Amino acid sequence: MVDLALQPLAPGPLLRIGNARLRVDVAPQAGGRIAQVAFDGMDWLSSHRGDNAAAIAWGSYPMLPWSGRVRHGKFAFDGIERQLPPGLGGHAIHGIGYIAPWRIDAHSDTHLALSLPLPEDERWPFGGTAQQRIEVRGDALHLALSVTAGERAMPQPVIGWHPWFLKPERLDFHPRGMYPRDAEGIAVLPLSAPTPEPWDDCFVNHDAALLERGGQTLRLSSGCEHWVVYDAPAATTCVEPQSGPPDAFNLLPSLRLEPRQTHAAWFTLEWRAR
Repeated sequence: MVDLALQPLAPGPLLRIGNARLRVDVAPQAGGRIAQVAFDGMDWLSSHRGDNAAAIAWGSYPMLPWSGRVRHGKFAFDGIERQLPPGLGGHAIHGIGYIAPWRIDAHSDTHLALSLPLPEDERWPFGGTAQQRIEVRGDALHLALSVTAGERAMPQPVIGWHPWFLKPERLDFHPRGMYPRDAEGIAVLPLSAPTPEPWDDCFVNHDAALLERGGQTLRLSSGCEHWVVYDAPAATTCVEPQSGPPDAFNLLPSLRLEPRQTHAAWFTLEWRAR
């Protein structure tokens, strides 16, 4: 089976929004992701380079209707065993939104609204619709993401963002707890105290995170209480707010989204020069 997460994904046509200080380039055809963000002329994201850039490894993309890994792609809902297509490491990872082309619903100099019909097949058997809004206000980038159920109930989606930040000189992040990972690298319960870096872990976090690089400070805040930090690579650090933990369909199986209900999240990135 082809692992779509590791297949090359080109940006396609880019749409630019922003102002004199904050520039945001969006790639609707490449998973509705942000291809690059620059503040005062300095890029902040690892961008697509060459023809071999894997879909999973550049820009900042939306994760939905699940974030992180679903163990072996398997879970049960309403008494029915489900199988999502396994990918990276044999697990279903980061949903389907980041490899799908998104529809452009609105576009101005400072904002972009996108939508994505979700399938009712082996990729995701419940249907529904995803929406995202990308908006620049002054020195801040405001992101909103949602999934609305259609005629069928579904497991409560876990939605979030996966930005690949160029390696910061400093990460200020103080979570309250951490999901341990088992031998397969999958998050499990109960929570534990955070371990020392490097991390590839999901944390419970209620505070903003700060990244410092090149004389600039980036403040990250979100209504999400779950944040994944992946800082092992030498050139990048991922700080990913998401509405639930990895493998939530198995860890929290009672959570559900009823027909026509909406599950939403927000993420704000705010810059300042030091």
